[in-house]
Amino acid sequence: MSNTIKLKHPITIDGVSYSELSMRRSKVKDRLAVANMKDKTDEEKEIMLFANLCEVSPDVIRELDEADYPAVQKVYMSFFGSAAT
Repeated sequence: MSNTIKLKHPITIDGVSYSELSMRRSKVKDRLAVANMKDKTDEEKEIMLFANLCEVSPDVIRELDEADYPAVQKVYMSFFGSAAT
């Protein structure tokens, strides 16, 4: 399962235009991969995680407009809201 994030401010990286991103659900291995990055800040780890889940270069996430980044965070967090309690 994945969710599509429509960007308010499309970007172009290395000649590729992005007007939307598709984020897949996170797995434990995704979280572990960024947890083991000892030399990175929490923000850098989040960017790496989101890039991995969207299957894009971290440069794509870094280049996002500040108005679009909260939508990426919201989609990521929405995956946890559907968990059974």
